[in-house]
Amino acid sequence: MYDVIVIGGGPSGLMAAIAAGERNKKVLLLEKGAKLGKKLAISGGGRCNVTNRLPVEEIVKHIPGNGRFLYSPFTVYNNEDIIAFFEGLGVALKEEDHGRMFPLSNRAQDVVDALIRQLQHLHVEVRLHTAVSKLVMDDEKILGVRLADGSEIRSQAVIVAVGGKAVPQTGSTGDGYPWAERAGHTVTTLFPTEVPVLSKEDFIQARELQGLALRDVAVSVLNKKGKVLVTHQMDMLFTHFGLSGPAVLRCSQFVVKELMKTGYEPVMMRIQTLVDHNEETCLQSLNKLIKDDPKKAVKNVWKGIAPERWLLFLCQRAKIDVQMTGTEVSQEKIRQLARLLVNFTFTVSGTQSLDKAFVTGGGISVKEIEPKTMASKKKKGLFFCGEILDIHGYTGGYNITSALVTGRIAGMHAAL
Repeated sequence: MYDVIVIGGGPSGLMAAIAAGERNKKVLLLEKGAKLGKKLAISGGGRCNVTNRLPVEEIVKHIPGNGRFLYSPFTVYNNEDIIAFFEGLGVALKEEDHGRMFPLSNRAQDVVDALIRQLQHLHVEVRLHTAVSKLVMDDEKILGVRLADGSEIRSQAVIVAVGGKAVPQTGSTGDGYPWAERAGHTVTTLFPTEVPVLSKEDFIQARELQGLALRDVAVSVLNKKGKVLVTHQMDMLFTHFGLSGPAVLRCSQFVVKELMKTGYEPVMMRIQTLVDHNEETCLQSLNKLIKDDPKKAVKNVWKGIAPERWLLFLCQRAKIDVQMTGTEVSQEKIRQLARLLVNFTFTVSGTQSLDKAFVTGGGISVKEIEPKTMASKKKKGLFFCGEILDIHGYTGGYNITSALVTGRIAGMHAAL
């Protein structure tokens, strides 16, 4: 008989097992894979972005999927506590752009190793290669777990920390959703977030722009009526199937939600290359450059206002012959180019699938979870934490912060 069983050896499960172990409880951590912290080890490009130092308000803003639910857990345990926790384990951290915190060593494995050492130090029992087939419960409460081999292990409390369905090679294959449903929980529609976007536009299909990166542009998703749903000003990349890069990954969940809303009609996106201009001011500056160099071909006159390959592509769209001088090109065409530089729209047809995504959207409804304890409102002794919950953020340390905070709180309270 155990006090607490934790299912899943990812960030939230490791944190939950440590929090329960700190309270001198008999804790068992079950992981179906061959090692702990697999997703942690590959996160942040192998450097592991352990949390983010921005103020709580900002962190919640970067978690568009139910980030507000975290206000209450953050009063118990927050991002500054995470930083103190890792430094206490001997993992020195450093701050990078946008508040992202990384280990000083730049090695994600150091983070994983420190967590595993802490489990050993607290005498948490760990069983690898141990898959759970179902939760054992009666009408009121949880009784334990049944393993894939048919044996049962009893426990006062069970913490489900099995992750979502994104990055399945790390073991997060959606095992926990049916368990939660059997316990009476609602699982909201699952969808990919932080995922590349697909487009059937001719220029994408012809790979005209494949490999072209645009720096610091404003990328927006529009609804059916042309209203902006979200804008992210960051870098982006054209690929052989569509678009990728940070700005696009952040927009992707809004594409998915709009697709679900319209019954999968193509969704409009927009790129604003010159973020400080509107059509008028852009037209004025194109004309001013011509005035300064009336005898030069526009190809050379406008050089530098945008990456050459992108500029030539937009000129072609505006039907401008780039070998002509500025005085030979009609104002109408120059205006058309100005419009494209501040408002290039195109349609996207979908995103890559959930198994290609970084983060799972949807999950166990947070309305059915006690925010200060992570306890199930449906079944006594059952706790959920991490990505299985319907909480999803952008990349940049936000999802892992949510996982570590909810894991810590689940472990603290399961131990009680």
